Amino acid sequence: MTDNHSMVVQVAVGLIVRDGRYLIARRKPGVHLGGFWEFPGGKREAEESLEDCLRRELREELGIEVTQPVFYRVLRHEYPEKSVELHFFRCSIRAGRARALDCEELRWVAPGELSRFEFPAADRSLIEALTKEGS
Repeated sequence: MTDNHSMVVQVAVGLIVRDGRYLIARRKPGVHLGGFWEFPGGKREAEESLEDCLRRELREELGIEVTQPVFYRVLRHEYPEKSVELHFFRCSIRAGRARALDCEELRWVAPGELSRFEFPAADRSLIEALTKEGS
C-alpha cells in the first residue's frame, strides 16, 4: 500500500486584481472539482519556479501576461488521494485580455462577493482573508 501523503502537488495560483476585483474561473465539468470556482493557476512542473509556473499557466489558461507575482500565502489541503500545496501570488495583467481558454467561464468579483461562489474546501480560509481585507 502506498502512502498518499507522500505525494504533495505544488500549485501556483494567481490573485489577479483589477479595479479592486479578483479574477475567478469556473472549472470545466468532468474535471477534478468540476463546476467549482477557483483562482487561476496550475501545477508546478519539475525544474520550474512557482513564479514561472504561474506565468505559464496564466498564459495557457487565460492568454495573459502578468506583472511580477508577489507572494501572498501558502495553504495546504489534504484530499483523500493527495496533498495539495497552494501558493498564492498577487499580480495584475500586464498584456492581453483574460479569456476562458481552459475553463468554463471567468468573472471579476469584489472581495465581498467571493463567498457567494462555490470554491473548493482548500480555498476557504483564503476567501475569508480576502473578504476581511476588502471590507
